[in-house]
Amino acid sequence: MDGDNCRVLAVVNQKGGVGKSVTSTNLGIGLARHGRKVLIADLDSQASQTVSLGWTEPEDLPCTIAAQLGKVIDNKPFDPHEGILSHAEGVDLLPSSIELSGLEMRMVNAMSREFALRNYLAEIKPEYDAIVLDCPPTLGMMTINALAAADRVIVPVQPEYLSVIGMTQLFDTVALVKKHINPGLQIEGVLITLANMRTNLAKNTVELIREAYGGSIRIFTQPIPYSTKVKEASAAGKSIFAYEPNGNAAFAYEKLVREVERNGRQIGADVRAAKEIEHVR
Repeated sequence: MDGDNCRVLAVVNQKGGVGKSVTSTNLGIGLARHGRKVLIADLDSQASQTVSLGWTEPEDLPCTIAAQLGKVIDNKPFDPHEGILSHAEGVDLLPSSIELSGLEMRMVNAMSREFALRNYLAEIKPEYDAIVLDCPPTLGMMTINALAAADRVIVPVQPEYLSVIGMTQLFDTVALVKKHINPGLQIEGVLITLANMRTNLAKNTVELIREAYGGSIRIFTQPIPYSTKVKEASAAGKSIFAYEPNGNAAFAYEKLVREVERNGRQIGADVRAAKEIEHVR
């Protein structure tokens, strides 16, 4: 592996409760089920991702992402592998804790504060095929760091009005980061989550999203259904693939994984073609 072949996927929405952590878990573990070496990074001080993967006392962990990024900001030497945990379903986790909220305040006055996460990930990207960034429900400093480090953005959206109206602000933020910080940043797609497609509200909202954004942004084909089994899986520290492998939610997340994989192969082919053309020139 090498860092150029590692895709960094940021799961982002400034609204809470839309399924970011669940999506990060099942996307990451789904990619691992396809033979990929995957790291999931928890960028939220609430540590929902860390807890949902089975580490229920994150404040007791000896090293979390807050400690690692603190060393990057202070320009201190660090072991990039320190603190990384291995999950039984074949993914690694860079955990979070409440300490991250304090670090985010420190970052406001730090030099090159937008690039702390990118600089950290540069040390470990050669060891992974994919890194999934589970972002906090804000457009604050950690989310900006995630967008600065990412190749692609996945936007989970619940099919209800309040979730949809915030999408424009998020897309504007992505555009600003792309313009000023990370020119290669692209939106991978919008993922409909927590969807009860039997209701008119969900159907109408999904149709609104497709009409408003489908012409320029990919809308993943399979909505993720609302399922209590997904919540139960998180409480058990497992993915939906391990908890209820034959259920509708597992089917939907497998469809997401396949779409992300397919798009990754196409991007890889385009990059190789561009390199060949440049070589000929």
